[in-house]
Amino acid sequence: MEQGNDKLELVYGVEDKPSPLKSAYAALQHLLAIIVGIITPTLIIGGALGLGERIPYLISMSLIVSGVATFIQTKRIGPIGSGLLSVQGTSFAFLGAILTAGFIVKGQGGGPDEILATIFGISFVGAFIEIVLSRFLHILKGIITPVVTGTVVMLIGLSLVKAGITDMGGGKWLLDNKPELFGSAQNLGLGVLVLVVVLVLNRSKNPMIRMSSIVGGIMVGYLVAWYMGIVNFGYMTGLPFVNIPIPFNYGFAFNWTAFIGVAFIYLITTIESTGDLTATSMLSGEPVEGEIYMERIKGGVLGDGVNSAIAAVFNTFPNTTFSQNNGVIQMTGVASRFVGMYLAVFLVILGLFPVIGGFFRSLPNPVLGGATIVMFGTVAAAGVNIIASMGRLGRREMLIVAVALGIGIGLAFVPEVLSQTPKAIQQIFGSAITSGGLAALILNLVLPKTES
Repeated sequence: MEQGNDKLELVYGVEDKPSPLKSAYAALQHLLAIIVGIITPTLIIGGALGLGERIPYLISMSLIVSGVATFIQTKRIGPIGSGLLSVQGTSFAFLGAILTAGFIVKGQGGGPDEILATIFGISFVGAFIEIVLSRFLHILKGIITPVVTGTVVMLIGLSLVKAGITDMGGGKWLLDNKPELFGSAQNLGLGVLVLVVVLVLNRSKNPMIRMSSIVGGIMVGYLVAWYMGIVNFGYMTGLPFVNIPIPFNYGFAFNWTAFIGVAFIYLITTIESTGDLTATSMLSGEPVEGEIYMERIKGGVLGDGVNSAIAAVFNTFPNTTFSQNNGVIQMTGVASRFVGMYLAVFLVILGLFPVIGGFFRSLPNPVLGGATIVMFGTVAAAGVNIIASMGRLGRREMLIVAVALGIGIGLAFVPEVLSQTPKAIQQIFGSAITSGGLAALILNLVLPKTES
């Protein structure tokens, strides 16, 4: 049975139990890798739909639910969860579909509460699509092959790289509002400093130093940014002391027109999560084929669906496995699922006490970019490894990878090519993951497997 990665490369394997101090330290690095990723979709949705004073509460709920979801994935409760160090968080893949749903309700005269009630209602119902599909992955394994999952993982990593390099330049807000300051020597220098520190620490032969590479790079960058006077402590003021989760705090509503786009993305995230979980299994030194592997994947995708339903109940957006944490596993050599349980506790605490989350939000964009650019790159490299696990690729497999990457990355570079299509098509297929993943899936179905 094929193993994903040489176990000698790992400091701790899936079932190893590091000491509480080491587990907490490793969990902190995963936290730094995802904290902004969990918060950002809520900020984007809240700003675009005019949700105003509801945004801080929604952010708290996203952190709490991510903690609960990560615990379910890593603990594996019955058939639910992968039993790997699979970290869950608010999914970027749903952004377009959720914004479309919100604008539909807004166009019908709905206010912020009606918008949120509909979004969480359709997200809750849609979660059962992924729950049902998870039970049939063993039947679909002839369709969702390493070529498909590897290509999707590559597209995920390559798509995330754009966010990392944008942060190194100063962040999306700076690019959109003050482009003359974007990419300044100060921002790029700070990002490169963090990147260099991460690389130097990661190449150490000392396991503890290697484990601390991401935290070390970010802390050095944070201290330098503080000395330069560019740390925004405003994120830590004006926040409530504690936020309490209230089921369906904004009500529950359903809209068929708004549901279609969200339902389609649940189908796509089934494929995306299969790729993510395959990468996690490989980087953890676990099988990437066979019965154990399939049970992990089915449990992980089922966990995705269940966790997205929980997210809707507790007033946040659909959850999925986070690709960037595979980069953390690769960089630190720590694949212990018990680290995920510590991370889950951290996330819940952050959500309950908003001021702590405010501290992490104060991290300057170039500091985050310098650390995440290498992690996002390793996600893409993990996709290459998944495809390479098949051995020498035939002409058919090369065509699938080439066309899927061409379409996915092409649309990411030139989204204007869809400008004459309906808005819903632009929002769904403008994603490199969606368009490229669908291309790989369809080609894997229609291209003959034998050549005359």
